[in-house]
Amino acid sequence: MTARNEQRRDGTPEDVAGQVQRPPAEVRYADELATLRAEDRDPRPPGWELSLRAARRFVVGDAAAGISRKFVGNPSLVDRALVTLATSRGLMLVGEPGTAKSLLSELIAAAVSGDSTLTVQGGAATTEDQIKYGWNYALLVAEGPSARSLVPAPMLRGMAEGRIVRFEEITRCPLEVQDSLLSLLSERVVAIPELTGPDGMVFARQGFNVIATANTRDRGVNEMSAALKRRFNFETVFPIPDLDTELALVEAEVATLLRRSGVEPPPDRDVLEVLVATFRELRAGAGGQGGPGAGTDRPSAVMSTAEAVSVAHAVGVRGWFLRGEPGSAADVVACLAGTAAKDSPEDLARLRRYLEQQVPHRRGPAWQALYDARHLLAD
Repeated sequence: MTARNEQRRDGTPEDVAGQVQRPPAEVRYADELATLRAEDRDPRPPGWELSLRAARRFVVGDAAAGISRKFVGNPSLVDRALVTLATSRGLMLVGEPGTAKSLLSELIAAAVSGDSTLTVQGGAATTEDQIKYGWNYALLVAEGPSARSLVPAPMLRGMAEGRIVRFEEITRCPLEVQDSLLSLLSERVVAIPELTGPDGMVFARQGFNVIATANTRDRGVNEMSAALKRRFNFETVFPIPDLDTELALVEAEVATLLRRSGVEPPPDRDVLEVLVATFRELRAGAGGQGGPGAGTDRPSAVMSTAEAVSVAHAVGVRGWFLRGEPGSAADVVACLAGTAAKDSPEDLARLRRYLEQQVPHRRGPAWQALYDARHLLAD
C-alpha cells in the first residue's frame, strides 16, 4: 500500500498523504513533478523520467515556474551529481551529519526515477540479503528455488525496473557487505545461482544507478575498499555557509513540522534566530574565552542544521501544549541538553560555559531570556 491511496473500511479510496508523518518526495511534490514532466522538452538520459535540466530545477527550484527550492546548497553540486548518475558510475555523497545528504539523494531519486523508496539503510546488522534478494522460506521449502519464492531486495528491484537505489550510511555496513556491490556496479548484473535459465541472471535496465551516503564522522568505522571507491564519484555536501540562509531553512522546516504536530502558532522568529546562531557558534567552537564565535570549546555532538530543526520543533511543541503559546528562549535551554550531551558528558559542561560566558555578549531580549534561563539546563 502506498502513501497515495488507501481503502476506507467502506471501500472508498482515500488520499492519506496528509496522514503520513513524512511522505516520500515524489508524493510531497507530486504536482511539481507533474508540471516538470509536462513541460520538459530537453533530451533525457535513457530510463530517466526528467531531463538533467528539469531534474536540476526540481532540486534547486525555479521561482518563475512555481518550483520550490528544496535543497539549500551549491547548485553546481547538484549538476555534478546528476551528470554522474547519467554515466555508469555510482554517486557517493559524503559530509558531516545533518548536511542534507539523505534529502538530496531522495530528491534526485524522485526526479530521475519518480520513486525514492528503493532504499537500503546501512548498519552493523545489514546483510547481503537486504541488499540483493532473499527467499520466502515457506515457498522455498514447498516448491524449491523459483522466481515465485524469490524476494527481491531494493538493489535487485532497482536493476530490474531501471530505477535509482539509495544506500544510506554505507560505511556503517561490514566490509564484506559493502563489497557485495562490486560486481553489481561494474558488471551491472546480479547472478542468482539458485535459479536456472533466464531467471538466474538479472541485468540492469537503463535508468539504474546507486546513490550512497556516508558521514565523515563515521570515517574509519568500516572504511570502504579502494575497489569499491573506484566505482563511485565522490561529492562533499558542506554545511550551510551563512546565518540568514540557515535561519530561513530552519523556519520553513519547523513551520511544516509544527503544523503536522497540531501546533497552531508559527515559530517565533527571534527565538529561532537565537537557536540557529547558538548552533552555529557551538558548531564553530564558541565555548572558550573571547568574543562570540571565537572560542575553541567545540562539542563532540553534532550541532547540525537537522538537529537545530529538531530542537526548534520541540521548542514549539513544548510552548504550545504546555502553555498555549509559541516556544520561548527558555524552552530552547530546556530542549538543548538532549542534543548537546549525546556523545560525551563534557558536552553539557561546554554548553553551560557557552550560556554563561558567550551569551552575555549578545544583545536583544531573546538573548537575555536565553541567559536568564541558563539554570534550566539539566545537570
